[in-house]
Amino acid sequence: MWNVLLSFSGLVALIQLLFLPFFPESPPYLLLQKGDKAGCLKAMKQLWGEGNYHTEFDDMLKEKAVTKGTKIMNVLEVLKEPSVYPQLSIMLLLLLSLQLCGLSATANLQESIIPYVSVGVAISELISIIFCSSIIDRFGRRILLWGGYLLMALILVLLETSLLL
Repeated sequence: MWNVLLSFSGLVALIQLLFLPFFPESPPYLLLQKGDKAGCLKAMKQLWGEGNYHTEFDDMLKEKAVTKGTKIMNVLEVLKEPSVYPQLSIMLLLLLSLQLCGLSATANLQESIIPYVSVGVAISELISIIFCSSIIDRFGRRILLWGGYLLMALILVLLETSLLL
């Protein structure tokens, strides 16, 4: 019954995919990125219920005014920025520690190719981090959530079907 347990995550992805349209966009995203004040207030009411949200709204407007003159950087510009080197070094340390945890050794691979598999996985994870960050900046989170949940549900349905056959 392990295949049923494995397909359970596909059911969860399908449920999330079905309920995603009913959730509003993030109020800060609507106000700061899109400039939609009415949509921001509507999302606040939908998320937090009826109430007076003018202080939160004013705080977001102040944040928008402060960040108005700042330039939005892409991933490569962020990597060149010296002020983010401590955070990047911590991320790289975590990425390297994941590679050294022994997952490649437990995959029943020949011992001679395990170092190459570890390096390949680390490089692919680094590329995917850079690629995904660029995609998030370009398309937004909501569209990517839709696509990710839909793809995850589809792949797990295909996996379950192939296991049953």
